[in-house]
Amino acid sequence: MKRFYKDVAVISGGAGHEIQLDGRPVRTPARAALALPTVGLAEAVADEWRRQGDAVDPRSMPFTGLANGAIDQIAPNRESFAAGIANYGTSDLLCYRAEGPAELVSREAAAWDPLLDWARQRYDVTFRVTQGIIPVDQPPETLERLDAAVKAYDPFTLAGLSTLVTLSGSLVCGLAIVEGGHDADAIWTASEIDEAWEVEQWGEDAEAAARAARRREEFAMARQFCELVAQ
Repeated sequence: MKRFYKDVAVISGGAGHEIQLDGRPVRTPARAALALPTVGLAEAVADEWRRQGDAVDPRSMPFTGLANGAIDQIAPNRESFAAGIANYGTSDLLCYRAEGPAELVSREAAAWDPLLDWARQRYDVTFRVTQGIIPVDQPPETLERLDAAVKAYDPFTLAGLSTLVTLSGSLVCGLAIVEGGHDADAIWTASEIDEAWEVEQWGEDAEAAARAARRREEFAMARQFCELVAQ
């Protein structure tokens, strides 16, 4: 799409912080106003529009895309969308450990046990940890409390959390970032322990390395989105 505007502004009002192009409000794909909950997020979205060249490329506007999703898709179906995220708690990556070799088992324990310990204390829950890929049922009380925690979030936080959880394969990892107090880079590294081990053993081709870099970038973007929502 050819760029059709010159000026980008953030206008604050009762509906939130709207993005305007040449004095006209930006609309989501469903024709709702692109209104953001915080000034910081609104400015980040506005900057994406400002950085566009002669053509507008939605692929270069991840914050705008997440905001559109929060408004058009998540807000009208917040509870069911949140339930989908919470369902990752039934098979959280951190609860499925390698059977060997010993070095990999040790790495997983060192990175994953502290995150599970945090979740146990934060939500007053217990986890069942197993070795191998055979499914293990988590306690119903644990799933209920994690479900309630996720459903308490607003649509914008859910938009970012969804990306964090799906990329890491771990509800606990996503919650640890959204709740704060954890290093997002360390959590990403923790979620990629098994992949990093495979690379150490067998090497990595350029295409796989590029995919991994894109995933890490998307993860970092979702973390920043959640931080801007929380400001």
